[in-house]
Amino acid sequence: MLNLGLLGAGLVMGIAALGSALGIGYAGQATIGAWKKCYIANKTAPMTLLAFAGAPLTQTFYGYILMGQIKTAAFAYPENGWLYIGFGLASGFAMAFSAIAQGKAGAAAADAQGETGKGFAQYIAVLGIAETVALFAMVLSMISLG
Repeated sequence: MLNLGLLGAGLVMGIAALGSALGIGYAGQATIGAWKKCYIANKTAPMTLLAFAGAPLTQTFYGYILMGQIKTAAFAYPENGWLYIGFGLASGFAMAFSAIAQGKAGAAAADAQGETGKGFAQYIAVLGIAETVALFAMVLSMISLG
């Protein structure tokens, strides 16, 4: 049963990181496109767009933190292996979808910021809302693990 618990720990990390990679891919493509538009218009390419491209990376950190908590719980209570797989899957997917949504919102933000040079604070606020889903998944799972 310990192996099942450790599998749950690995799943949360892997699934969260997969979501981060996809989200970064979406936002990164749009960031590069926005920079290209700036270069074509002979405008300075704003480096602030990197904030949109990199925002989904944090879900990997949340997955890592929760992985440690699940691993600790699995060693303490190995008989709950299936429970830890459930935590790993549910929390991992919540973090992954948060990162994907954040990446898509970041893509729109990069395009808008690059074109207008306005609205950075509003765009970051939207990315923060997507981020909150991953934070809730991590914190509430940690509380539930005891």
